[in-house]
Amino acid sequence: MESPQTASGKGQKSPADTAPAGRGDNHRRPEKKTALQRMTVWTVSLAGRPAAEYWLYFVTFLESSIFPIPSDALYVPMVMIKPEKAWRYAFWVSFFSIAGGVAGWAIGHFAYDILAAPLLRFYGKFEQFEALRGSASADFVLFLLISSGFFHLPPIKIVTILSGAAGVPLWLFIVSAIIARAGRYYLLAWLIRRYDTVLIEFLQKHLKAISLVGAALCILVFVLYMCIVYG
Repeated sequence: MESPQTASGKGQKSPADTAPAGRGDNHRRPEKKTALQRMTVWTVSLAGRPAAEYWLYFVTFLESSIFPIPSDALYVPMVMIKPEKAWRYAFWVSFFSIAGGVAGWAIGHFAYDILAAPLLRFYGKFEQFEALRGSASADFVLFLLISSGFFHLPPIKIVTILSGAAGVPLWLFIVSAIIARAGRYYLLAWLIRRYDTVLIEFLQKHLKAISLVGAALCILVFVLYMCIVYG
């Protein structure tokens, strides 16, 4: 026969069984991704689509004027998947990046109040942009074009709009964009073809440090240039 305690315990749930689902350490809800994180995941996922190449050029064009995600998020995995197309990708990505930059320049030059200002307010960069716009010289804007083109510091869309708003000549803007943007994409294509996953693992660990060092070197070169030119 069962003891009264055993019989009375039948059918009863322990406190652990009656605890609400998801309260334990093993049932934590995953953290919600921010809109920027979701957009990044979506951008990377485009690399697996049949029309990935066209998406790459579309994202690259938009990145230079309005899109917040760097096209590297799509460009790098695509070059890794098809290294035999690396130079083709590098050429067309450079072309569409420069074309998008010209669009950003035009927004800043011809439609600042209508398009650029609302866009900058959306990204929360309007106040900083206005301060930079009022004080930046043409030399400094060109320096930003080079540092942004190679190291994404600051974001390229900010610099393309600033170039138009500050009145940087279009031909000079295009030349600097070719040097910086095309140079970056061709360098990445060569590095990925040569070092493949070793490079990617290195960049994942040290990308922030590389960007900061690169930006610091650009600042040093700019200061030396200003000292030599203007004494």
